[in-house]
Amino acid sequence: MAGSTLAEAPEFLTARELADLLRVKERRVYDLAAAGEVPCARVTGKLLFPREALRAWLEAAAEGPAAGAARPSVFLGSHDPLLDWALRESGAAIPSFFDGSADGLARFAAREGIAAGLHLRDPVSGAWSVPAVAAGAGRGAVLVGFCTRRRGMLMPAGRGAPRLSALAGRRVIRRQSGSGAQALFAHVLAEAGLEPAAFPAAGEARSEADAALAVAEGRAEAAFGLEALAAPYGLDFLPLLEEPFDLLVDRAAWFEPPMQRFLAFCASPAFEARAATMPGHDITAFGRVRWNDA
Repeated sequence: MAGSTLAEAPEFLTARELADLLRVKERRVYDLAAAGEVPCARVTGKLLFPREALRAWLEAAAEGPAAGAARPSVFLGSHDPLLDWALRESGAAIPSFFDGSADGLARFAAREGIAAGLHLRDPVSGAWSVPAVAAGAGRGAVLVGFCTRRRGMLMPAGRGAPRLSALAGRRVIRRQSGSGAQALFAHVLAEAGLEPAAFPAAGEARSEADAALAVAEGRAEAAFGLEALAAPYGLDFLPLLEEPFDLLVDRAAWFEPPMQRFLAFCASPAFEARAATMPGHDITAFGRVRWNDA
């Protein structure tokens, strides 16, 4: 295709070019055209799709009171140290507001940002993020993999424990209500037959880094956090599980220069090298489509 984003695309796109942009099969594009759901023109028997009409169509492809309103260029959702670093280093100039997965999903549905980092475990099926996204993301979005993370208990050096039950009685820093980490900690405790009351609260942290820092500074005796942050903060780590961390991205924003710059950086050797320095982070699944509303 002539351009990698809609802004760089030719004035008229072919069905194949549009399919590549939307990340759908070419057959799906023809179905949309036949149903009159996508702007197109037929010239000498060939379907062409006007770029500017497509832009308007994509911007309007959302539900709710703010449908069609321009999304602010903000990255929402759950905090991840690798994602935080990549947003800065990519030069994409996308600011972030990380305040938990549930908050990010709700703000994304309200069109308050162009993307959100998520790790939401469905309590019924045990599936990750897809059920919540399918129910609450609205239209015009795609969920792709970012990384897999190893999660467990962060503890002061020399005060580790062989199992979760041995930590009972220690003051644990909590995460904010609605965060994927806090919901997952409750699930882990229930699976282990432990009550939340067995772990006195030591305040609240609103990011993975803040939780690790609370333990490092002695304000808490443990945190349910990421292995990648144990060594940088001089902490011991008790592994408990692995979780997928995914990105929910607005389809129109995906093809614009800021997001394309960020995605290109995440495919670079610099990103791969950085991920290799973060124990417990695996980027094998980066870019893998997990859900698409098309």
